[in-house]
Formats: sequence, C-alpha cells, structure tokens
Amino acid sequence: MSKSIEVQDLNVYYSDFLAVEGVSIDIEPRSVTAFIGPSGCGKSTFLRTLNRMHEVIPGGHVKGRVLIDGDDLYGPGVDPVLVRRHVGMVFQRPNPFPTMSIRENVLAGAKLNDKRMSKSDADALVEKSLQGANLWNEVKDRLDKPGGGLSGGQQQRLCIARAIAVSPDVLLMDEPCSALDPISTFAIEELIGELKSEYTIVIVTHNMQQASRVSDKTAFFNIAGTGKPGKLIEYNDTAAIFTAPTVQATEDYVSGRFG
Repeated sequence: MSKSIEVQDLNVYYSDFLAVEGVSIDIEPRSVTAFIGPSGCGKSTFLRTLNRMHEVIPGGHVKGRVLIDGDDLYGPGVDPVLVRRHVGMVFQRPNPFPTMSIRENVLAGAKLNDKRMSKSDADALVEKSLQGANLWNEVKDRLDKPGGGLSGGQQQRLCIARAIAVSPDVLLMDEPCSALDPISTFAIEELIGELKSEYTIVIVTHNMQQASRVSDKTAFFNIAGTGKPGKLIEYNDTAAIFTAPTVQATEDYVSGRFG
C-alpha cells in the first residue's frame, strides 16, 4: 500500500495538441499533494495521466515516464486496466452507479477483480470500505437502498469507499469537493487527512484554503495563454508555496492577484 510516484519529463497530448509540457515531479508515499492553478492549465489532464485515464479520450497520449515505485505505467505491455486498479480515481461530481445499491456500489470494482468472493468476505469488505470512507454509521441499515438516494456528500464518500475497496496504492481526486456544501467538504477533507496514512493521495483543487489545509506539498501549474501548454511552475512544501513562493507567478496566484 501507498507508493511513490516519479514523473520524468512528461508531455501530454490530445492528438497533435500539446496540453501539458515537460512535467517532472516526485510525489512521496503516504502524503497529500495538491495541484493548483488557473482553469485550463492542465492540472486535471496531468492528474489523469497518473492512472492512464487520459488515454480514454480519443487521441490522448503521452511522451515521458510515470513510475510508481519504479515501475513505468507506460512501459511496453503494461495493462491500463491493471494500472487503474492500483491507482484509484475520485471525480469532481459524485458518480455512484444509480441503479446499484450502496452495497453493490462498494463492491463494483472488487467484483470485477475477484468474481468468486464469498458473501462473508464481501460483507467484510463493504463494512471495511465504508468505515474507511467514514460512511458506515450513516448507511449500515440501508445497504440495499440505491446509492443515488444519498446526499451529495454521502455519494462522494461512497465513491471513495468504492475506490478504496480494490486496495489501491494511490488515490487521485479531481476537485472532489467542488460540487459539495461546506459541511460535506469538511467531512471529505477530514477523510483525506485520515486516508493518507495508507495511501498516496493527489488532489486537484481550485480552493486555495483547501490546498493549504489538506496537502503536505503543493504543485502550481500555469499557462502562458490560450492554445499554449500547461506547465508545472513551482512545487514545494505547501507552507512554502503559500507563504514564501520563489516564483512571482505563484505568489500572484496564491495571493489572489491573478487567476
């Protein structure tokens, strides 16, 4: 569980268009790393390269290397489906499978991986995953009710439970709180703080306060203009990025003078 990520000179393309250029970054295990920057600067695009979701978009491809504990995700013969099992993803809008029960939602990925799970093993996994997502006490008496019937904040924690049920090493979160109210946002932020003891977490956020609250390190991405590629401008301990950035563009962004 919980692995380091090393990105070496990654260029991310949509067909011929270079969307993100020349990113090199080392992400430590058992930590939270936040990606910040203005809209359209490639944060989410880059995040999706860390579990090969970027390739799901027609024409999406990369040049460069992404190593998780030394294994290149883009090496010859690597199965993207296996990559996504080890690198889970939580999206901006909660996306439980609406026709599935809460229980079925949690088990959705795990059942793809292990067709012959016994009922007792499945029950234990459901409880462990929902406990891990701080949702068990709220839903334990209605596991057979539809996942779509939960509140937005509960649905997002259900999606986190579904992601951790397959025992990933890394959890990617693409603006996981942007559709949520402040109380649900606080619950997710607390949960992120608890989950980092077991997982390497990378989060994209537009909320500066959130980045400063939840992350250990922060990466600032920027873009020179429309049609130009996004670039990683500065990467450091979160406290340093927010109080003593070394690049003027970072300071302008975190102080609210731009973007």
